[in-house]
Amino acid sequence: MDFIQGEILPFDKPYRWTSFDLVAKVRYLICRHLGIKKLKVGHTGTLDPLATGVMVICTGKKTKLIKQLQQHQKQYIATLQLGATTPSFDLEKPIDQTFPTQHINLNLIQNTLTQFQGDILQVPPTFSAVKIDGKRAYDYARQGQDIQIQPKNITISQLHILNYNQPLQQLTLSITCSKGTYIRALARDIGIALQSGAHLIQLQRTQLGDISLHDCLTIEQFQEMLQNTNPSNI
Repeated sequence: MDFIQGEILPFDKPYRWTSFDLVAKVRYLICRHLGIKKLKVGHTGTLDPLATGVMVICTGKKTKLIKQLQQHQKQYIATLQLGATTPSFDLEKPIDQTFPTQHINLNLIQNTLTQFQGDILQVPPTFSAVKIDGKRAYDYARQGQDIQIQPKNITISQLHILNYNQPLQQLTLSITCSKGTYIRALARDIGIALQSGAHLIQLQRTQLGDISLHDCLTIEQFQEMLQNTNPSNI
């Protein structure tokens, strides 16, 4: 492998790691192994800290491919808790509101999901990295400031129910979508459409373009690979 000329490295991002954490760790491991101080390293799409799964990292000259790779479709498996919301629409923040769920059943869910397939407008979550006047939306949110975020065009090409636990009101979905889709916002909007509420309790990115979870390294596997490789052969 030639990290300076450039490599495309698929990782399974660990739970509670930020995307920056993974990029920084990979850069540190490679630089330490090669005995260098600097290396271009970037990723092809942010994952929230509480999400896991496919995150592709580019090094060296291959960082020029990041914008191209970001355009690829993404696939997720997401589990929603119906009947409750949090400010972040995931488990990063505690539940702030609860809603009735007695009226929710599988038929209602199936009919409701049809309105989220195809080309739709989506408003990104307040707790997101969307920039407003040069500042991240989550910075405003953490300061308790109300902000207006403009809706964005996205495409959800597939949206399937994998499991619905009615007693617990937990819904697991398989989602194939375009760049710029916020699954937390999708959970929020599904909850509203069900005349209830919802937030994510689990999220895994299973595919980015042709790269699937089966192609990914854990950070431990990558570290072991470096330890077993002579730097002169990389």
